[in-house]
Amino acid sequence: MSNNVLRLEHATMQFGGVVAVDDLSLNVNKGEIVALIGPNGAGKTTAFNMITGVYQPTNGAIYFNDELIISNRPKGKMKKIYAGGYESHNNKRIVKTPDRITKLGMARTFQNIRLFTNMTVLENVLIAKHMRAKHNVFTATTRIAYSEEKKMREEALALLEMQGMTYLKDEIAGSLPYGIQRRLEIARALATEPEILLLDEPAAGMNPQETNELTDFIAKIKNDYNLTVFMIEHHMDLVMTISDRIYVLDFGKLIAEGTPEEIQNNPRVIEAYLGVSEDA
Repeated sequence: MSNNVLRLEHATMQFGGVVAVDDLSLNVNKGEIVALIGPNGAGKTTAFNMITGVYQPTNGAIYFNDELIISNRPKGKMKKIYAGGYESHNNKRIVKTPDRITKLGMARTFQNIRLFTNMTVLENVLIAKHMRAKHNVFTATTRIAYSEEKKMREEALALLEMQGMTYLKDEIAGSLPYGIQRRLEIARALATEPEILLLDEPAAGMNPQETNELTDFIAKIKNDYNLTVFMIEHHMDLVMTISDRIYVLDFGKLIAEGTPEEIQNNPRVIEAYLGVSEDA
């Protein structure tokens, strides 16, 4: 198996006459922090939605650990196996729904925080732990289910302790400061035991101090959990500080890729962000 964790091949997403993502190919390797940047409306979140199964691309294919997880090019007769998902009779092609993709080892956060605001910090993390629970409604009262619930609670508390959030475990999530809510959303994603973590503008709405703290936080969890990180971000200080490689989208098309230094000095990137004067 290659060192590649996530790979997009010619991924395209079209809404009517609007092409939001146009023939996007990229890869994220194990252990990297890779950023996807670009002006507002460049198609970054649409790309994340394709990767995580929210959208099925109009064209192209997406691989996770070299396994095809999303494709619009079915081969052979297809059978429906669950709402929104299809599998070929020869099992060579699968289109997975977001929950199935999460179970494979991919977790994400959202540009707009999506916590269960009326639940406690601990309850938010426990919900994510239940994604991997083996018991169900028919076995919920058994001794095995009780043992599993106890173990998940212990693991959730341990995760909060590693993030320095144990003291907040009984606080209502919606009452927390904005920066802490962001960290809780990331902690909840970590509770699904991901191999790759997708962060959609994690520093959005943060002040400079919170952004600096988040930069350190991302670097820490990457090392603590042996994660690969793929993120969308507009805060260039954060991106340039912790990214190994950067991809740049503009109007849905990939216009540049490279190291932070290469991206900072790329004329096409500068033009996309700053525009070009009439005298240029």
